[in-house]
Amino acid sequence: MNVLMPQLGETVAEGTVSVWHKQVGDSVEKNDILLDVETDKAAVEVPAPEAGVVSEIRVEAGQTVDVGAVLAVIAVPGEADVAAEVSSAVESEIPKDPSGPAPVPSPVSVPAGSAPAVVARSERLKLSPVVRRLIAENGLDPRAIQGTGRDGRITRGDVLAAVEASEGPAVTVAARDLGATVTALPTSAPAPVQSVAADVPGERIEFDRIRRLTAEHMVRSKATSPHVLQAIEVDFSAVDVVRSAAKERWRRERGFSLTYLPFISRAICLAIKEFPRINSSIDGDGLVVHKDVNLSIAVALDLEGLVAPVIFKAGDLTVSGLAQQISEISRKAREHKLSPDELTGGTYTITNNGSFGTLITAPIINQPQVSILSVDGIKKRPVVIESPSGDAIGIRPMGILAQSFDHRAIDGGYSGAFLARVQALLETKDWAAEI
Repeated sequence: MNVLMPQLGETVAEGTVSVWHKQVGDSVEKNDILLDVETDKAAVEVPAPEAGVVSEIRVEAGQTVDVGAVLAVIAVPGEADVAAEVSSAVESEIPKDPSGPAPVPSPVSVPAGSAPAVVARSERLKLSPVVRRLIAENGLDPRAIQGTGRDGRITRGDVLAAVEASEGPAVTVAARDLGATVTALPTSAPAPVQSVAADVPGERIEFDRIRRLTAEHMVRSKATSPHVLQAIEVDFSAVDVVRSAAKERWRRERGFSLTYLPFISRAICLAIKEFPRINSSIDGDGLVVHKDVNLSIAVALDLEGLVAPVIFKAGDLTVSGLAQQISEISRKAREHKLSPDELTGGTYTITNNGSFGTLITAPIINQPQVSILSVDGIKKRPVVIESPSGDAIGIRPMGILAQSFDHRAIDGGYSGAFLARVQALLETKDWAAEI
């Protein structure tokens, strides 16, 4: 039985083996921890899918491979005698040299002045989310890409090779047909700019792998989605009354604090029912509006990393249920005990910087979602209170909710109306019934 590199997020294409806990020849029970893997999103433990004996380890610690690659092989009972035969018959999922180039599809001969030929293939191609995204971003026709994966499936390497192969000749032919002249751009990156004077003292800290991959994903998200930020100020008095009354009982009975976050999460889930496009994902030239609200809750890991575990079907939960779930996934995230399934499938993300007292944050969208909300510091301050008898000054717990959205999927009016609904729910709903 093959042990595969798990999918640890919609936009995560690869992972790195950090440590093996079992070696070839070791007996394992189902769910025994085999190894730890890391991505830019998380570090997780990979369990044994079945009981048996570790017959092969195909990826050494420190190596990085694509999602779905075979990490190890377990000979399960009844297969021990044929484990070697099976492993030799199965095509290896990873190259001997993981840094080697991806296989390049054979080029298709194109007569001058004609459009590139399209290989006749099934219209119903099986594409992974990563491959589908890369194809859409580069404007490729998947039918024209020769797959080198198992059963002819298109891999990430196939797409990247097709992108490289298509740059230049196809553009030149098309431009010539239109009577235009194409000037080639330099293929090499410009020399890095010296941003710090040589005589300024300091210590250079190299990015580790997680920081490099995080940077890549953030840059890709900003390049993919036209980000727009909207913010709205909320009076949390109605929430504060209920929260303060239940705070001591809650801590005594549940063992953790009742924060503002479950109330905000509940208001978001309720508002999404009226504004469903907030809870969607970009898929090529279309928008997939999700039926369930699966909340990704960003959790900071010792100020050195970030992970966003998912609360599935969050719209079905009350404030009490959301508080319990948020506490549980946050604990598991900090203890590095999240399963791969708990890191995928999110449809809307909330990031919470409130404990640091920040005023407003412009978060970067968690691809392929179209919206992300930042919760910042909630503080008491003087505000103008309007009433039929006249205006007055009062002290109220106030905070700003800031949402970044993808302008391809959502317009400012739609996002603004959604935020206004979240605000109204937080300020006027009877929250006592929810806890």
